[in-house]
Amino acid sequence: MFWGQVSFKLEKILKKGETDMKNETPRQLVRTPEIRSLFAGDPFMEPAKEINDLIARRAYELFESSGFTHGHGYEDWLRAESEILLQAPVDVTETETGFAIRADVPGFGEKDLEVRAAPGSLCITGKRQESSDQKEGTTIYSERRSKHIFRVLQLPAEIDPDTVHATVSDGLVEIKLLKVGLGKKVPVLSKSATA
Repeated sequence: MFWGQVSFKLEKILKKGETDMKNETPRQLVRTPEIRSLFAGDPFMEPAKEINDLIARRAYELFESSGFTHGHGYEDWLRAESEILLQAPVDVTETETGFAIRADVPGFGEKDLEVRAAPGSLCITGKRQESSDQKEGTTIYSERRSKHIFRVLQLPAEIDPDTVHATVSDGLVEIKLLKVGLGKKVPVLSKSATA
């Protein structure tokens, strides 16, 4: 609850306009999506494990190519991650009845992408093979890389996983999700008293 306390204190400061710093204007914090922890039985565990294994293999290849030099594990991991994972920035918009999510997925088509939904979260995965085509001469050495997308978004409300609609066009995937638990509004009628 530490961040809740900081947020509450920041709101009080913003309302009063008080800061401890001279010549500084108060700034408002923007809510960012929560980092989701995966656990055994989680519907997104399988694709997360696959991505983790790919990155671990590539990091080991980098470690091996450097002559097994110790002390660079973190750099090897980050380099492997940047070679394998493609950043997919997302916009999440909440409406009264659901969510609209847009993610940039340049070069990915409908056969390359998969969207998985759980009641409180959404997972976008994708895989695209990159190859170099050589038309002339004899191939002596050829490397192929695949780019992956892996995004798990924690949603602020539960959704119905059975009503998810996803479309992709021009490098943009659009996902529509409906919230669950939205009770139907029932009009309250007056009942005349009978004696």
